[in-house]
Amino acid sequence: MRAENLFINPPGMSDAPGYYAHPTAVLDAGCRIGAGCRIWHFCHISGGAVLGEQCSLGQNVFVADGVTLGRNVKVQNNVSLYSGVHCADDVFLGPSVVFTNVLNPRAAVTRRGDEHYLPTRLAQGVSIGANSTIVCGTALGEYAFVGAGSVVTHDVPAYALVYGNPARQHGWMSTHGQKLHFDGEGWAFCSESKESYQLTDGRVCRMSPG
Repeated sequence: MRAENLFINPPGMSDAPGYYAHPTAVLDAGCRIGAGCRIWHFCHISGGAVLGEQCSLGQNVFVADGVTLGRNVKVQNNVSLYSGVHCADDVFLGPSVVFTNVLNPRAAVTRRGDEHYLPTRLAQGVSIGANSTIVCGTALGEYAFVGAGSVVTHDVPAYALVYGNPARQHGWMSTHGQKLHFDGEGWAFCSESKESYQLTDGRVCRMSPG
């Protein structure tokens, strides 16, 4: 099904508020798209995909069957989301971010379906920088921040700042994307939001506004 260049209702949800899809976007029958989504040039949404409200998909984005996006997920140009990728609310995916879903692919060996696909889970507020690769089977905690051009091969703790190939941790980030500097007692404050954070036993928790 090719979408019209206007606000339209999801298939089978005629009473739902509309979303916008560019006329070049292809929306397969059965896909579920939340109110207020923006789907731009040359996107392809598979029939088994689910997009929450207020998502934005840039040019040339592919969303496979079984992918779920929470509310307000921002996907920049040239990103492919393969089966097994699950994004919670407020996730940001930079341009040309790469996901995988099979660890040992071979052209001559068929590896399809849930028994072969390893899930990749991005918790609320995760940001992935441009041209990064996220290897399947990993989980990124709340508000984790992946620097541009990184290759993530292991789980990433909540609020952690990681980058490099392979990605390694280089500090902590606030929910507003500011680097946190902890004092000797394990406290830090976000320079933008003034929220306080506590570092205990290698884990960061957001506390309350400063």
